[in-house]
Amino acid sequence: MRHKNSVLHDLLKHVPWASFDRLVARYGADERMRRLSTKGQFIALLYGQLSGASSLREIVGGLESDAARLYHLGARPTQRSTLADANAYRSSGVFADLFAEMVGRVHRGLRRVVGESVYLIDSTSIPLTSRSAHWARFSAGVCGAKTHVIYDPDADQPIYAAVTMANVNDITAAQAMPIEAGATYVFDLGYYDYGWWAKMDAAGCRIVTRFKANTPLTVTAELDVPQGGNILSDRIGLLPRRQAKNRRNPFGDPVREVRVRIETGKIMRILCNDLDAPAQEIADLYKRRWAIELFFRWVKQTLKIRHFLGTSANAVRTQIAVALIAFLLLRMAQATQNAVQSPLAFARLVRANLMHRRRIDHLRCSLPVQPPNPAQIEFRWAA
Repeated sequence: MRHKNSVLHDLLKHVPWASFDRLVARYGADERMRRLSTKGQFIALLYGQLSGASSLREIVGGLESDAARLYHLGARPTQRSTLADANAYRSSGVFADLFAEMVGRVHRGLRRVVGESVYLIDSTSIPLTSRSAHWARFSAGVCGAKTHVIYDPDADQPIYAAVTMANVNDITAAQAMPIEAGATYVFDLGYYDYGWWAKMDAAGCRIVTRFKANTPLTVTAELDVPQGGNILSDRIGLLPRRQAKNRRNPFGDPVREVRVRIETGKIMRILCNDLDAPAQEIADLYKRRWAIELFFRWVKQTLKIRHFLGTSANAVRTQIAVALIAFLLLRMAQATQNAVQSPLAFARLVRANLMHRRRIDHLRCSLPVQPPNPAQIEFRWAA
């Protein structure tokens, strides 16, 4: 009988293992952990993310039940305490840099014309238990972290991610983000900083965000808008010269204010440094910001990122990095087949068949042709 790889084995083919080995050597990740290699830890955590396991015990138990199929993956069953120690003490930088390496490879393949790239910037809060209070204490009885992301809606993937404590301001994290000259960046009020805007403007970037309610605009020109549409006004003007009594505003170039009435009836003031683009294009760019919210929800719900396997900062950062890698692997694998178009349906099929010996493009063949009870089938996928 012809040998078939497991679904997990085929997913792992998209991992750049040569780069992974270089990162392991750079961080010395295998020097102290003799009982569990970095590769073994990575595969175990990926197994947990893709199978929906919410605890170390579930991961270890699942790997033990599929021990016969781990050999071809270059892994083996491990002890719960060993995996917990690896998550706590092995540097999360190995997995964060692997994520960056994979994103770079995929992104270089897009070959966009300069100026066409649109990126969304936002962060999402991650609640943690009081056991993480030693590093993630936000206020009395509240602990948490933040994941700061640059998201490419055209490629449907993040291109940058960083994890901080919940009390780190969004703009503080944004100032460390890599900026692509000439690209368009869309973000919300959490990144309201004239100095950061001025740096992006100097790099030739187009910025699209919202005005704060108390930010005045010294109008220098009124532009025509179509009658009866959702665009109420289109004006060019200058931001306040002073940020405070004795601080000069470093962003002195003219900006656009496009007032839009959204579906709920609310009027929104959108700010942009592009003085030539149609007002509707600017409004549509800001509307695309919803895509990053959908990404956050997809990752949290589908990859079970709400359940953490460790309480230390290193363990949390490791799990988030592996979850983002799992997201990339699912996207890459889905692109190799045409049978399943929905990312959510594809992720459910991968979960149901993760350790089965079945080709990626034949996953739908595992579904019953006439399911007796659709509710039971849905429950089976989500288990």
